[in-house]
This record gives sequence, structure tokens and C-alpha cells, in this order.
Amino acid sequence: MGKVRFTTGELKRQRDALRQYRRYLPTLQLKKQQLQVEIFHQHGLLKEKKQAESKIIGSIRAWAGLLVDYGPELREWVRPKEVITGCRNVAGVDLPFFERVEFEPADYDLFVMPLWVDTAVEELRTLVSLTEEILIIEQGVALLQHELRITTQRVNLFEKVKIPEAEEAIRQIKIYLGDQMTLAVGRSKIAKRKIEANSMAGVSA
Repeated sequence: MGKVRFTTGELKRQRDALRQYRRYLPTLQLKKQQLQVEIFHQHGLLKEKKQAESKIIGSIRAWAGLLVDYGPELREWVRPKEVITGCRNVAGVDLPFFERVEFEPADYDLFVMPLWVDTAVEELRTLVSLTEEILIIEQGVALLQHELRITTQRVNLFEKVKIPEAEEAIRQIKIYLGDQMTLAVGRSKIAKRKIEANSMAGVSA
């Protein structure tokens, strides 16, 4: 806390500041709570998507050996053309969310390619989409956690520093001004007694 000026103007300034801190703190606390809830939700979603990813990888392993002869073509058919995302605001954070992945059409001769290639392309595209979705969720969680750290710091600043400092400054100023008023009253009484004494002395003379 900086040096406190023991004046009525400073008392008003400290009271105004304290009022603002107390009004703003609940907003920060609510934001902190919303961020914590959203991070919890996103972690649950991330776990779910990673489990789905592992399941598909396990399924693909069963027939991955068949892909050797069609590797170059398959890579082209499952490479993302565009990852479509959206954005929503959560407690002041622009949170990205996954919509879909667009791929180039798998243009091949149905009479030449074996039937299982259709299934392989579909499964691999699902895996690629899941991987992209997981990356976007992880980016969102990182943004939320960054904002939560900043918000928590601000909550702590208000709760543990700014509000106690303002309260202490107000307490000290009120004590000082009270003491000054008591001294002033005391001096006033002494002066009054002197005047009365002088007046009495004048009358006696």
C-alpha cells in the first residue's frame, strides 16, 4: 500500500475505490467459475474424442497391411482440403469449435479398386476428422486455461490486496480524522475557557 494521505478527500477516494472493487469482484468470481466449468466440460469432451480415436486406430490396424499397394492414392483421398471451424464466446474467450473436415472427392475406378477401399477411405477420413477435432479442443482448452490464470490473478489481487488495502487506509484515515476532531474540540474548549476567564477578569476589574 502506498503512502496514505490523511485527508477527507483521500477518505472519499478510498471509499469510492473500495466500492468499485466490491462491485467488480463478483463479476470476476463468476467469470472464474464459468471458465472452470467450461474447462471441465472440454476435458470430458477431449477424453471422449481420444477414446473414439483409439478405437478407430485399433480397427484400422486389423486391415492396415492391405493399404501398402494403395498408399499414395489413399493419402490424397484422406488429406484434408479444409478444416471448417466456428467460434463461440465463453466468459469473454473466443473459443474455437470443430464443425467438419472437407476432403477432395475420392475419384477412382470402382472396377479396378477392391470393395474394401470404400470402407478404408471412410474410416481413415473419420480418423483424420477426429484428430483435427482433438487439436481444436486442445487449442480451446489452452485459451481457457490462460484466461483462467489471468482471472484468478485478478480475483486474488482484489480479494487479498486491493480490498484489504482500501479497508486499512479507510480505517487509518478515520482514526486520524477522529483524533484531529477530538484535538480540535479539546483546543476549542480550552480557548473557550480562556475567553470566559478573560471576560470574568475584565468584569472583576
